Parts: sequence; C-alpha cells; structure tokens
Amino acid sequence: MTLWFLFALMTAAAVLAVLWPLRGGKTPPAAGNDLAVYRDQLEEIERDHAAGLIGVPEADAARVEVSRRLLAAADTAEAANKIPPAGSLLRRRTTALAALIVLPLGAGLLYIALGSPELPGQPLAERIDRSAQNRSIASLVAQVEAHLERNPEDGRGWEVVAPVYMRLGRFDDAVKARRNALRILGANAEREADYGEALVGEANGIVTADARAAFERAMKHEPDHVRARFYVGLAAEQDGKPEQAAKIFRELLARAPAGASWAPFVRAALARVGGADVAAKSAIPNAAEPKAAPGPTKEDMDAASQMSEGERGEMIRGMVARLAERLKNDGSDPDRWLQLVRAYMVLGDRDKAREAAGDARRALTNAPDKLRRLEDGVKQLGLEG
Repeated sequence: MTLWFLFALMTAAAVLAVLWPLRGGKTPPAAGNDLAVYRDQLEEIERDHAAGLIGVPEADAARVEVSRRLLAAADTAEAANKIPPAGSLLRRRTTALAALIVLPLGAGLLYIALGSPELPGQPLAERIDRSAQNRSIASLVAQVEAHLERNPEDGRGWEVVAPVYMRLGRFDDAVKARRNALRILGANAEREADYGEALVGEANGIVTADARAAFERAMKHEPDHVRARFYVGLAAEQDGKPEQAAKIFRELLARAPAGASWAPFVRAALARVGGADVAAKSAIPNAAEPKAAPGPTKEDMDAASQMSEGERGEMIRGMVARLAERLKNDGSDPDRWLQLVRAYMVLGDRDKAREAAGDARRALTNAPDKLRRLEDGVKQLGLEG
C-alpha cells in the first residue's frame, strides 16, 4: 500500500508540473506602474509651469507627449485584462485534460507492462540480512585468500577454503586448493576424493582421467569409500561401459546402510545404465547390512535424488553442451575431446560422437602426437569409421 501511495504522489507531482504553466494569472503590474508614472509626470509639468520654470510652449509640448504615452499605457492595461482568445483557452483546457488523464493512465500501463506488480513484498530486514550474508561470505573468502598469500604452506587454510570455492562454482580455484591441501597435509581417502570431485566440477561433470586416478587412489586408502566408488562407476558409464558401471552401483547399494541419504542417487544411476530391476529391489532398506563409509554430502545427494529422469538428462546435456562450447574456444586438449565423444555415447547419440571426433581431428591436425592419442581413444570407444 505504501508503494502505491508513493506512486500516486509522484504522478500528482508530474501532473502539477504540467498544469502549473497553464494556470490563469493576474494582470502583470507593469502597465499599472506606467500609468502612475505618466500621471506623476503631468503633475510635475503643471508644477514647473506654475513655478515659472518652463514656458507655455514647452509645457504644452510636454503635456502632449506625456499624454500620448499615458493613452498607450492605458490601452495596454485594458488589453491585458481582457479574456484570452477562444483558441488559446481551448488549447490550455485540452492540455490540462490530457495531463489529468493521459499521465496517470500512461504511468499505470507502463508499470503493468514493465514492472512486477505480482511479486510479493520483500521486507527490508530480509534484504539487509541477505546482502549482509553475501558480503560476509565474500569478505571471509577474501580474508582467507589474503592469509594464504602470506602463508602459502598453510594446508588447513587451503582445506577450509576449497569447499567454499566448490559451492561458489569457482572450480579452478577449488582444484588448486585441493591440490595444495594434498601436497601439504598428505594424502588420505577424503582428500583424494575431494580433489577428484573438484576436477569433475572443473570438467563440467565429466570424470577425467586425472579425476578417476584420484578416486582410485582414494579407494586404495579406503576400499569402501562410497563417493570415490560412485565416481569410478560414473567414469565407467561415461566411457561406454554400462555393465562395469552397473556392477559398481550394485555393490554400493548392497553395502548401503538403512536410510542412507545417497542411496536414491545410486539407484537412479543404476537404473540409467540398465539395472532398473536391481535398483527397484534395493530401494527396500536392510538394517542388517553393514555401514558404508561416508559418501557424497547430504545436500548434493538429496538434490540429485529429487530430480526426475528428464531433469537428470537435461542436467547431463547441459554439462555436455558447456564442454562442447569450451572446446570450440580451445580445442587443443585431446583428453577433453575424448570426454566429449564419450559423453555423447553415454547419451546414446553416436552421430554426435562421430561429429565431435571429426571436429577434434580438424582441431588437432597440426599436433601429430595429440592426434595419435585421440585416434587411440576413439578406437577404444569402438567409434572407428
């Protein structure tokens, strides 16, 4: 209601600004002042003549001239007091009517067309809190980054800032932070899996060779590490090996504890590679099964498990499209080209996969070694010809 009141005040001010110059006014005082001056001059002539200061001829000549000016000033004052011509008055009334109707109506229509009257109100306190939160996150990240510039060997600092980079979508920075944490603090299952996940984010959801190696190292430290095993299964799926991927996903579900938050996501992945029956059966929790190692974060798994099959497909296609766009700008990496080819094969689009392989060959024409690596990878994917 307050907003509409302000709009009404602003519209009234705009109308007033248009109507003010059209208002009727009193007769300008200039003509009246001239009449008084000329009358004073006539009286002064009479006084001078009576005092003998001027002669009769001079007095008569002065009276004639001042009288002529007095008559002209009287005519001007009379014309100013008259009603304006009908045409001028009509124009003023038309302009006033337009200001009273067109301005408010036009402002309302413009707001309906360009504004957002359907949006709910946003209390000032909430906007201030949200703005303060954004500023606080940015300022905290800036403080940690400044600290790490002064202390680049602070492994805990790199480990603290890495998940923040991941949530902000700064995957390049997340990879750097995870790599430094590994180097300084030493390798374990969680750090290797975190590093691999950052590499997957950097590659737009594709499990690269480096990422898979990191997940396999994590499994050497902890064979039943859920997140690492899941990404290894995803890598097999992207490599066009659905049987191998299904085997990994089945093993994960067989070890899943009752009510595991990540189990629906694994079931969806198993159904995607052709294990729908097993995925449906594994939806029944088994409290007697052993507990598995900590898996992907609850927020990530819950968000993915709530997606429909169509939404997951759209998400994958979006990742593939971003990778293809990146390769258009820089097509010098044969591994990335192979990732794109594998992704199209996972989506069941062999024509797109062949097209991507052809684009890769053209991009790597002047790099024989890279072209050879590409051709070897294409043969392994069974995409010859």
